[in-house]
Amino acid sequence: MQSRRREGASSDEYRPIEDYGVIGNGHTAALVSSSGSIDWLCFHRFDSPSLFARILDPDRGGYWSIQPEEPFDSSHRYREATNILETTFQCTSGTLVLQDFMDIASVARFRRLPAPGWIVRIAECTDGKIAIVCDCLPRPNYARTQPDFALYGNQATFGTYTLTGPAAWQVDDANEALTCRIVLHAGETAAFTLVTEDDAALPQLDPADALNVTTDYWRKWSGKCTYRGPYRDAVIRSALTLQLMTYEPSGAIVAAPTTSLPETFGGERNWDYRFTWIRDASFTLYALLLAGYLDDERPFFDWLVRTVELKGTGISILYPIVPESGTTEEILDSFRGYRDSRPVRIGNGAAVQEQLDVYGEVMGAIQFAWRIGKYDPTPIWETVRQMLDWVTDRWHDRGSGIWEVRGGVRHFVYSKAMMWFALNCGIDIAEGMRLPGNVEDWRRERDLIREEVLDKGWSDELGAFKQSYEDERLDAANLRLSSINFIEGDDPRMLSTIGATLKHLVVDDLCYRYIDAPEGVTGKEASFVVCTTWLVNALIRAGRKKEAHRIFRNLLAHASSLGLYAEEVEPLTGIHRGNFPQSFSHIGIINAAVSLAHAGYVGTVSPHHAAAADAAGHGGGGKRSR
Repeated sequence: MQSRRREGASSDEYRPIEDYGVIGNGHTAALVSSSGSIDWLCFHRFDSPSLFARILDPDRGGYWSIQPEEPFDSSHRYREATNILETTFQCTSGTLVLQDFMDIASVARFRRLPAPGWIVRIAECTDGKIAIVCDCLPRPNYARTQPDFALYGNQATFGTYTLTGPAAWQVDDANEALTCRIVLHAGETAAFTLVTEDDAALPQLDPADALNVTTDYWRKWSGKCTYRGPYRDAVIRSALTLQLMTYEPSGAIVAAPTTSLPETFGGERNWDYRFTWIRDASFTLYALLLAGYLDDERPFFDWLVRTVELKGTGISILYPIVPESGTTEEILDSFRGYRDSRPVRIGNGAAVQEQLDVYGEVMGAIQFAWRIGKYDPTPIWETVRQMLDWVTDRWHDRGSGIWEVRGGVRHFVYSKAMMWFALNCGIDIAEGMRLPGNVEDWRRERDLIREEVLDKGWSDELGAFKQSYEDERLDAANLRLSSINFIEGDDPRMLSTIGATLKHLVVDDLCYRYIDAPEGVTGKEASFVVCTTWLVNALIRAGRKKEAHRIFRNLLAHASSLGLYAEEVEPLTGIHRGNFPQSFSHIGIINAAVSLAHAGYVGTVSPHHAAAADAAGHGGGGKRSR
């Protein structure tokens, strides 16, 4: 645990992004600071309007804090192998421990409901005597709706919410806030809960029982991890974080539970990640399967088929987690933005982009799930056939690329390689299961894609594969070419690409995604966590395991104190940037740890999963055949 400086409940400064922990229940998630304040929460779903959003505006956003009234030092950690956050406050008068979680048991028992949700906060005085103040400043609908409070002793209601505490609530009209004060002596506890209107009439567990049930649930789930080695804690933490970003009713997976946490402080690189990117979701599924999780991954595939059929054409890059939600991008002018980073966006205009790499990611996840015996693709094969035929007809097209640049479409090398991968996976499944399809056409176009990429995607000037046919620019995404078996890991062209990347895109062993691309937005970004993990995998494939291991250890050292990652990390300061926690980052951590184990360097992993990943073109071993 790390010590935090003393802070009073009235502090309104922006906390570092990496200061936050995340709790959730498969419907939504909340960010909790190390000082015991929930500064981000959307109810009922990830994409619902915010109830608390102090992380985006310390004055208007709203929050729910539980703290000692006197000055304190605080630190936080997760209960082992759970998503239960434990914050310890050390005061002159004693010690307070606060446990925050969302009741996962209610989700499991009442899955039929549209949005089960019960936030439980249990405060315990473990030493001395502590005076506690609980301040709740709800700011519904992105602070566009004024809360209307009604008090009923130790319960208070506002809108569709009920807040319960251990003592009577008071209303601070000036601040539009609810306040509850209590004094605890050593050995005493007090519980605070927030429920939605849908849940208020349901039978609820006692908070202490809910804590035990939720602890058991998460530890049972965590125990399925098949990775064994020195980085097991990091793998489990990443897996637990990814599980929090799965929307239980539909199987959709969000890229992050937040919006507009900036990639550049004070800049405009602020995006809403509360949607399902087909790419991120497919990678998430693959990572969880690789680590031994997911007894039943059908919900995601079922969601994929339903969603793609709704569109009826090619795959969009992102979708709302439920059909009735939209993706239209809007600006919230009323919020200052994190560290005055504007605009604050809800919705995401990238939904209209065509990013051709997504077909490879989807097919890779399906193929891997099939190879390890977790999924039979027969029921969705007709949809798969349509996707593969679409790739056959459209792989010549330009697209916006994996990084969603808003500076014009191009022939991105990584996108072309992933379309090759899509066809390669489809051929493997069709032949392995004797399923119908235009296999000869798929094979012919697959080979043509590879021939074209090796010709037009290579740059003698860079000594590396370039970002697009049109640009002489490095792109860290091309580090994945050997991981998908597009090219041998020790091929001279791949070794040269790794060398150019290390020279021009890597600072203090952290990898940037590119330099000076035609993005269409201003501001400079930091290193990308997932790109660093791709570098680790590329080095493993090149036979440079010791170097890969060093870079991976350095990346782990840049995690937050809770083992979480935003999208980006500043190499020199270690500051995190971007939406948090970010699924792509945690996917990369799992993949890199498992790849090092598969390569025989550190740790062990399920031999069955490792062999399947290798055959499917995802593994992290050495030289591979095409």
